[in-house]
Amino acid sequence: MTMTTAEADKILSANFAPWVLELGLSVQSVEGHRAVLRLPWSDALAREGGALSGQALMAAADTATVIAVSAARGSYGPMTTVQQSTSFQRAVIGSDVLIEAVVTKLGRRMAFADIAMTDEASGDIAARASTVYALLG
Repeated sequence: MTMTTAEADKILSANFAPWVLELGLSVQSVEGHRAVLRLPWSDALAREGGALSGQALMAAADTATVIAVSAARGSYGPMTTVQQSTSFQRAVIGSDVLIEAVVTKLGRRMAFADIAMTDEASGDIAARASTVYALLG
């Protein structure tokens, strides 16, 4: 069963903490084992020097993983982050970020994903992450 962006947006609104929702993430596409979310630029998420905060990017990557895993499974189910590793490659200033999460392995109890975070204005990769999730239900 293919998940729609509307269904994925409902997963966001129903299952994440209020501070994560305040990031303003929206699902741009879901397909198979892949989800793309948009993190809109906000001065509130900028750190000293005007660059987007790394914490915002990490939270967006973590959130995108949940949507990608849900798409791969065909629906949302309880899961939790076991590990996340993030490498920052360049600053994002004044631009939305597209977060593409791809599930690379989906098991019965664990899921693995790779995430690319792209500065939409330049098209350059701003950061990469890998995540491991425990599937709880």
